[in-house]
Amino acid sequence: MNIALINAIFIAISAIFVAVGWFVVANGNKELHKKMMFLGALFATIFFVTYVSKTILVGSTAFGGPEEVKIYYTLFLIFHIILAMSAAVLGIITLVSGYKNNMRLHRKLGPITSIIWFCGASTGIIVYLLLYVIYPPGEVTNVFRAIWGF
Repeated sequence: MNIALINAIFIAISAIFVAVGWFVVANGNKELHKKMMFLGALFATIFFVTYVSKTILVGSTAFGGPEEVKIYYTLFLIFHIILAMSAAVLGIITLVSGYKNNMRLHRKLGPITSIIWFCGASTGIIVYLLLYVIYPPGEVTNVFRAIWGF
């Protein structure tokens, strides 16, 4: 099993915990909500550490699919990066507000953060599929070249 697949699994597990956490709090179970969101954050952190480690130690995989698809892949990848970065920042703010018992902010940001988190995780899995399953992987290179192609 390669590290990219492991990363996709970690972020998928994270998204599942976030979805379950959102569902259980909507049904009034605050304690289970806290546990699910903690586990979602834990798996997201594991994903982040392994992703950054792979990027630094091995490099990033460029898109290996057809040239006529590459612009669409690149636009999709940029959309994913924006979602993932937004989800990470909002996730930290939302978690901290919950742990500090700032329920006004937590309740306001929680649903927005969960949706963005889920979309970021989903698009990340699609990026994995495009890079490794649907098309053959491209060259392993630096992150800038992998995103922009030059």
